[in-house]
Amino acid sequence: MVDEPPLYTPAVYSIAAHRGFADALVAGLVPRYGQEDVGLARLTLLLPSTRALRTVSEAFIRHFGAAGLSGMLMPRMAVVGDLDLDEALGSLLDPLGAADIPRSVDPTRRWLRLAELLREEMGKDAPRGSALLRMARDIAAAMDRLLVEDIGPEELFGPRVMDLRPDLANHWQDSLRIFARVQTRWLSELGAAGEIDAAARRNRLFDFAAERWKAVPPAAPIVAAGVTSAAPALARLLRVVAQLPQGAVILPDLDLSMDDAVWSELGAAGAPQQAGDPPFSRGDAVTHPQYHLKLLLNRMGVARGEVQQWHRKGMTAASPDRTHAISSLFLPPEASKSWAGLDADKRRLSGVKLMESAGPEAEAQAIALLVREAIEEPAMRVNVITPDRGLARRIVQHLRRWNITADDSAGRPLSDTPAGRLFLLLAEMASENAAPVPLMALLQHPLVELGAGRREWLENTRRMELSLRGPRPAPGLAPLGPIAEKAQVLEWWQGVEAILAPLLTSHGELPLAHLLDRLSNAAESLCGDAIWSREDGRALAAMVEDLRLHAREIGTGIELRELHVVLRDVMEQIAVRPPYGGHPRVSIYGLLESRMSRADLVICAGLNEGSWPASPGSDPLLAPPVLRALGVPGADFRIGLSAHDLAGAMGAPKVVLSRARRDGSGPVIPSRFLLRVRALLGNDLLPRHQLTYATDLAGALDYAAPPQSYIRPQPRPNAAQRLVRISVTALDRLRSDPYQFYAGSILGLKELDPVDAEPSPAWRGTAAHEILQKWHESGRPMQEVAAEVLQQMNAHPLMRALWRPRLMKALEWVEETITGFEGRKPALIEQWGEMEVKGVTIFGKADRIDVLDDGSLAIVDYKTGSPPTGKQVKAGYALQLGTIGLMAERGGFPGLQGEAQKFEYWSLAKSDKSDTGFGYISSPVKDGRNRSDLEAEDFLPMAEDYLHEALDKWILGDAPFTARLNPDAATYNTFDQLMRLDEWMGREG
Repeated sequence: MVDEPPLYTPAVYSIAAHRGFADALVAGLVPRYGQEDVGLARLTLLLPSTRALRTVSEAFIRHFGAAGLSGMLMPRMAVVGDLDLDEALGSLLDPLGAADIPRSVDPTRRWLRLAELLREEMGKDAPRGSALLRMARDIAAAMDRLLVEDIGPEELFGPRVMDLRPDLANHWQDSLRIFARVQTRWLSELGAAGEIDAAARRNRLFDFAAERWKAVPPAAPIVAAGVTSAAPALARLLRVVAQLPQGAVILPDLDLSMDDAVWSELGAAGAPQQAGDPPFSRGDAVTHPQYHLKLLLNRMGVARGEVQQWHRKGMTAASPDRTHAISSLFLPPEASKSWAGLDADKRRLSGVKLMESAGPEAEAQAIALLVREAIEEPAMRVNVITPDRGLARRIVQHLRRWNITADDSAGRPLSDTPAGRLFLLLAEMASENAAPVPLMALLQHPLVELGAGRREWLENTRRMELSLRGPRPAPGLAPLGPIAEKAQVLEWWQGVEAILAPLLTSHGELPLAHLLDRLSNAAESLCGDAIWSREDGRALAAMVEDLRLHAREIGTGIELRELHVVLRDVMEQIAVRPPYGGHPRVSIYGLLESRMSRADLVICAGLNEGSWPASPGSDPLLAPPVLRALGVPGADFRIGLSAHDLAGAMGAPKVVLSRARRDGSGPVIPSRFLLRVRALLGNDLLPRHQLTYATDLAGALDYAAPPQSYIRPQPRPNAAQRLVRISVTALDRLRSDPYQFYAGSILGLKELDPVDAEPSPAWRGTAAHEILQKWHESGRPMQEVAAEVLQQMNAHPLMRALWRPRLMKALEWVEETITGFEGRKPALIEQWGEMEVKGVTIFGKADRIDVLDDGSLAIVDYKTGSPPTGKQVKAGYALQLGTIGLMAERGGFPGLQGEAQKFEYWSLAKSDKSDTGFGYISSPVKDGRNRSDLEAEDFLPMAEDYLHEALDKWILGDAPFTARLNPDAATYNTFDQLMRLDEWMGREG
């Protein structure tokens, strides 16, 4: 019979938040385990994450420096896990001799294979492309969640779950069935391959280490510090470590002063009072910052009374005065009633300030000012902690005002980095078949054509972009060739086309590995080595290589149109962290990265609901009652972790709790934690803790005196500048809004259409006029002419499908109406004419002029929308018909003579009176069919009077070109920004 080693009382300690965990840990480890000859080399330190390892290493360096030591051998530090369970918890336990434990499957391979299993299980009901891969990722996450809790697949078919199924909604039952079947097939495949999931392997490593150390305690000391994950296998390992002769478990900020009644109010926490009860009940206070520590202690089999206070404090320890207040701050509902009787001394949060800003930009500016102020004090360290990565980026940018480099250690998604964005633009361009917006964004990306040739590259790209502005051309690269030729960049474009063409040559489902090959080749052709050379490029290269390897092995295929969505989902899971080299005393952390860190000033930013704490999300596959029955903590469990992060941060010597009243979408609700702080302080103490000077300074920093009121523009060019050729359409603008005429005809400014713009009225009008012109000239069927013109204009198929039917109905009406004419025939179609009036050239294009039997003329103007009203015509704001009539009578159109007697607008808009449903005729003069009181014989004299008045006043005279001279006139808004309309409109007096 083999004697078992003696069991020791568990050595479990807690370091209070105000002591500073990392510094206090080091301050106690050095005298306890340090030896003169080998230092701390015999000590093995188990830490929760790689970030914690770096934090503790820095604490050792600070300790040795403060003690005047030149150095000491450091302990062996191994990463065993973190609170989010997404680190390789047990990777450094492999050397313990666990050769019998199967190797773990690669997570990317598992994800892609689960997608294939899902496709097979769901058949025709399976989602496609990115949706299928997202569902596979959800299944993988749910499997890990169960494996971490030591819940095997057989428990999904046990009585605890099966008894719940009839009460579940149908979609929950379907999700549970699909999950169970996919998991069963997956585990069967793993068994055949001799592999297990990574989470299962970690559990086995923990159990192996626990059994080995329990049977043969190590001769060297082992200390687990800061590990608070309550995973059952890890809890069993921590129990063994705590009972080793030279072992210890050191927890962060376990509240040892909490009343036993309050501790009990936290709930069962995995240890139900009666057998058969669920491990987690509905009444458990899972959002309390101490709940996950109670769960860990229960699973370790350690009572809170057995936990001791750590005997040392850190170099940046704060006063313990606020410890009681922080403990009271997070009391569960019943216990929080005690607030009413608390004295002011027990509610005082000395050193804690509350700051509220108007918005995220103002908050970032104020925080940057606090950081700038703090580092003026020598050796003072500052931590900014926020889960809001957008806010963190704003703070980083504001600190650069003072040349303070402070990188966000939480990193940013690969999709937001230059290399990741370029790769996504390539995929998006391919997915959208060379649509103008992603194409131009790709070609102007900062990484493209770096070096001496970039200037020429950008010049060519910008010429191409100018030609691409307007409605989207037909899909593909081929229709862009004529556009490049028109822009005089054809040779350059042919080189670009050769690079991008391999991405657009295939349709239908394609192997993902082949698509990644093509994307990589295109990226290298555009950027050279620059795409891979920086930290984001290296992360991108690793992602592409990993995804390509396993996609080729699994045979994953996707449609080209889904490519950019799939890659974006993958990239958003990868954090790219900046290289080190920022300010040594300024750090910006996310919640995970901030654990165990310490500083003299800690700024907790973004304290709003949905940010800190984040909104809990339910598992998309397993219903909450199922998870509760299986013994898995609910979604609100994460809120408790966020609360513990805040409580730990509030232990610093100086603390600022900051929030903004609004975000980009509107007003936001303060964090529940911040509301508790305000309630605890009460009306008597709250004013003393308000911090306002930083927000005031932030507002004053960029303050500028109010600008003088901008007056209505009234430019007065000289006489030579006024003498310009005037089009008949510009004449209308001259009378209605002289400034519009000044900007367009004298300054020569033109409005640029957006890239990939919706078809504008001007574009539709151009298309309709060209179709009618070619129809009149060729005599071919209208349908045939329209198809040819729209094809030549590179109209996008979707636009043609949506707009062409309406256009054809209107053109059919035009064709029928003209064919049915008697005593009237078109004589002139889409021709330019001009005339001289007082030495000024007036020119314009006549849409159509018909000759009547008596030799008189009918002036026709086509409109794709509604024609001008009679009121606008009489006011002189719509003189195009009249001016064209004057031009025709004066011989402005070669080969055409006659007196203009009829004036008609032919509208292609919808009409109830048309047989085709579209098209009608209206006239600005009295012709028996309208209510106009303007006689036909008076129309041209009136137009001539208005023309002379305009020429005398603005072209030959010196009248100012006043902006919006006639506000009631219908006009374009092309130059509203140039005239700064909003700054003076309504304040002219």
